[in-house]
Amino acid sequence: MLRLSRAVALLVLLLLVPTVAAERLRLVADAWPPFTDATLLNGGLATDIVSTALARAGFASDFEQVPWARALMGVGDGRYDVLINAWYDEARTQLGQFSDEYLLNRVRFIKRRDDPIEFQNLQQLHDYPVAVVRGYAYSAEFDADPQLQKVPVHNFAMAVRMLAARRVRLTVEDEYVARFHLARESPRVRNAVEFLPKTLSENSLHILVSLKNPRHEQIVAGFDREIARMKADGSYARLLKQHGM
Repeated sequence: MLRLSRAVALLVLLLLVPTVAAERLRLVADAWPPFTDATLLNGGLATDIVSTALARAGFASDFEQVPWARALMGVGDGRYDVLINAWYDEARTQLGQFSDEYLLNRVRFIKRRDDPIEFQNLQQLHDYPVAVVRGYAYSAEFDADPQLQKVPVHNFAMAVRMLAARRVRLTVEDEYVARFHLARESPRVRNAVEFLPKTLSENSLHILVSLKNPRHEQIVAGFDREIARMKADGSYARLLKQHGM
């Protein structure tokens, strides 16, 4: 009888515990190597960090890769739960809740080697067409400047090829992302371009959890907690090393 009572008590306890672990979150990102890319180890560095932290917080997950605009829209309408690779932008708080920073991106301009462009402030660049990925936010000042000649493109690979072909004068991207792509471009493209010395911005990388998910606050809190613990126990650093960072 005692054993039966204990078994009943355990069953009741299990039924009362929130079933966080049963929820599979739908993660989404665009192809943005080395941070997010379905062809890379564990989906890329950012995907690996995010899925690991969420798993430690009790959330299993599945990852889907789609174009950026579709990913952002999907978080807004609840088709996806978590956007993996979001820079902070006030307008996006209408779509989801941001986590704390979990990575830092350094955003830099790229020009052709034979083009004598200098950059100390954005006003100097108003005369130059700049290829930008549609829907990306680069910096508050850059995004809000109506005098910049922004040319929307689908991805950075297209942007840098347009730059090498002299169809634009500049493009802009996170330094790690740009170096990853340039290493895989033809010598004609890779050797034709270079970074401008001055950094446009340093952008913190966050997850953006859909407001349509009723547990968005709990997901963000668990993620932030586990990122802090991963940094403390060395597992965060091990992931960076595993991905060549």
